[in-house]
Amino acid sequence: MRSKAHPGITDLIGKIPYRMAFAGGWIDQPFVSRHNPSPPGSMVVVAVEPICPFMDRCGMGTSTRKVATRLWNGALPEGDPVELVRELYAEENRGQPEPSGSQDMAGLIYPGVNRLDFDYAHEGGFFPVHVESSNDPEIARWLEQVIHVVPVAQRPAGYNPLGEMNLDREWIRRLGQSGKDCFEAILARDVGALGASMYECMQCWEAILPHTVRHPTITIDLVAILHWYQSNYAGAMYSGCGGGYLYVVSEEPVPGSFRVQVRL
Repeated sequence: MRSKAHPGITDLIGKIPYRMAFAGGWIDQPFVSRHNPSPPGSMVVVAVEPICPFMDRCGMGTSTRKVATRLWNGALPEGDPVELVRELYAEENRGQPEPSGSQDMAGLIYPGVNRLDFDYAHEGGFFPVHVESSNDPEIARWLEQVIHVVPVAQRPAGYNPLGEMNLDREWIRRLGQSGKDCFEAILARDVGALGASMYECMQCWEAILPHTVRHPTITIDLVAILHWYQSNYAGAMYSGCGGGYLYVVSEEPVPGSFRVQVRL
């Protein structure tokens, strides 16, 4: 059964969606995609209904959501999603020395399950060269049943995932491929393949940007927690760098988890 927001909850937390980022994350950053030997590389984002307040600094697009709430008076406007992504991107990154990736904006604006394809040769890699979307209700319901969200920990103050970089071309190729594999697994409703794509993505994160899971400011063992869930379920990955939530892929219940509602 699809979860339902309690009447009035959006009066408190707003109507702007949240977003989940699955396999392939970081390929939307030009400093990564420029080293991809097999462009485009892909990542998957899923629009999520605001059925509850998600924690900040947890990889759910909350900072971008706050900008969108201010920019559009609390609700997504009608219009071409390509142009809305650009408008929101410009607003959030105005005057920023380190621009965010556009997957945050695309994840909030595009409904359903979306594969974002990034090629550094296209606009310097700042925006997707192509977006492949699925708004199939059956696929959305399946995804809602097999993705279990486990709260772990917010990113700590002073945390920066970019302190150590290993921009190896083969690892970056694999990262971009993990997003393609993830999207195909969702369309095929293949639990094993979905879990495998997330496992591959986390392997790539650890290789390319080791501080995504290990950093002096992180006081819990994110790697050990991740490996336990990967060993006991079909797959798992963090919602973002530095922890946040853990997305666990399972056809069985996962203790301590909750489920989301895909926005269609």
